[in-house]
Amino acid sequence: MSTGISANRMEILQIADAVAREKSIDKEIVIQAMEHALQKAARSRYGAEHDIRATIDPKTGEMELKRVMTVVDESMLDPETRPFNPSTDIMLNVAQKTDPEAVIGKEYSEGLPPIEFGRVAAQTAKQVINHEVREAERERQFGEYKDRIGEIINGVVKRVEFYNVIVDLGRAEGVIRKSESIPRENLRVGDRTRAYVYDVRRETKGPQIFLSRAKPEFMARLFAQEVPEVYEGVIEIKAAARDPGSRAKIAVISHDSSIDPVGACVGMRGARVQAVVGELQGEKIDIIPWSSDPATFIVNALQPAEVSKVVLDPEDARVEVVVGEAQLSLAIGRRGQNVRLASQLTGWSIDILTEAEESERRQKEFATRTDLFIKALEVDEMFAQLLASEGFETVEEIAYVDAIELASIEGLNDEIAEELQARAQEYLEKLAAELENKRVSLGVADDLKAVTGLTAPMLVALGEKGVKTLEDFAGLVGDDIRGYFETKNGERVREPGILEEFQLTSEQADQLVLNARVAAGWIEAPPEPEEEPQAEGDADDVARVFPDRG
Repeated sequence: MSTGISANRMEILQIADAVAREKSIDKEIVIQAMEHALQKAARSRYGAEHDIRATIDPKTGEMELKRVMTVVDESMLDPETRPFNPSTDIMLNVAQKTDPEAVIGKEYSEGLPPIEFGRVAAQTAKQVINHEVREAERERQFGEYKDRIGEIINGVVKRVEFYNVIVDLGRAEGVIRKSESIPRENLRVGDRTRAYVYDVRRETKGPQIFLSRAKPEFMARLFAQEVPEVYEGVIEIKAAARDPGSRAKIAVISHDSSIDPVGACVGMRGARVQAVVGELQGEKIDIIPWSSDPATFIVNALQPAEVSKVVLDPEDARVEVVVGEAQLSLAIGRRGQNVRLASQLTGWSIDILTEAEESERRQKEFATRTDLFIKALEVDEMFAQLLASEGFETVEEIAYVDAIELASIEGLNDEIAEELQARAQEYLEKLAAELENKRVSLGVADDLKAVTGLTAPMLVALGEKGVKTLEDFAGLVGDDIRGYFETKNGERVREPGILEEFQLTSEQADQLVLNARVAAGWIEAPPEPEEEPQAEGDADDVARVFPDRG
């Protein structure tokens, strides 16, 4: 392009065609870039103050240069932001002297002779064209690959830079960062590889296509390629968790009762799962059936360990799993791998106990309750153990349970039951007086005591934590009361709550705060929900269905 551009029209079109094919962009974009290069060269020659425009006919290659002037008036001009430019502007009253039909915005143009490109001008034009073509190519790459997020893509390793693998995707380049690589996998220049597109971003140096071979989604997509039932949606992959290069778990469910989801994913003699294992550098994969019941799903997720008991805490998404002594190491896995993957798969925090540890804890709780009953009711150990073994956990339960239920316990009668309840109530009254004195000595305000739902032990606990006024408590949120988890240095850490020992649910904690804000006058009390009137005939319907309720 160091010769005059006007010299060879067909050569211009051939160059535009070749560049468009090479960069996989529209020919129109290349021609526009050439027009901009021509404009820049012309302005360099005739003056940058002029509005010079260049056009290239996409069919003939003929080029045209013209200088354009636009009709303006005083309302459009400003000395600071938009001064009058005699090289590009013509005032309306001046234009109307020669053209009665002149209006604001009308353009007049005059042709300019074609220019010859010297060495400097040709170099400048080349830079302009390269820049615009490169920008168009980047935009094309971004538009093409942003729609492929979530897909597996094939490529060839082009180079390795600082442990990041650059992959040639044919029409673009992608990068597999070290953190998204499979550990100990050694990809070399020229190797063909597959990866999961997880992000495409616009950046100053062009669109960045981020690939991964370590994400659980990569494994799930591989199963979709190897298992027709997964690809067709008959079998759904509900969750996946990986320790890349070592072990993985995948939870599947079948929407067709005649198809076994685990068997379909394993394949005949393990052919299907082995194809995925081979791609993942020998990663061991546990395929487990998904269940909508959290306890069942967690038990499945801990395979191959056998679980004896599961205790769920939905509020904190925690679960306590009890296993036999022989199953403990299997449940935890090497360096905690099995339980960690099961936790990632299910979304529950999993605590594992042996049967012996659970038994020891239950015995400790039983002993604690027994000691409480001995102290509060002034009974001997055997009697206290009898109450604890019957399921009584607190003195309140004994004080206010139906006396008939208490008397029905083997070895008790009405007289003993009445005496036990009297002692329990006396103990509670004494305890309440002690707590009230402690509340006052801690300086906890009386108006805080009036908040519905706050008990005497809670008031003392608040005073010990420095929450002593109604405004102090009303300014809290539910998490402050119950405690919460947050991630610190990659680890999930528990932040204790002010009233954590009382094991309140999130609804109870939020209600306490709401009650305090109403009492403080910060908000109005929410209206009581209206009871729906019983439809006529409902009582008769109930009596017909449950005749014993009559």
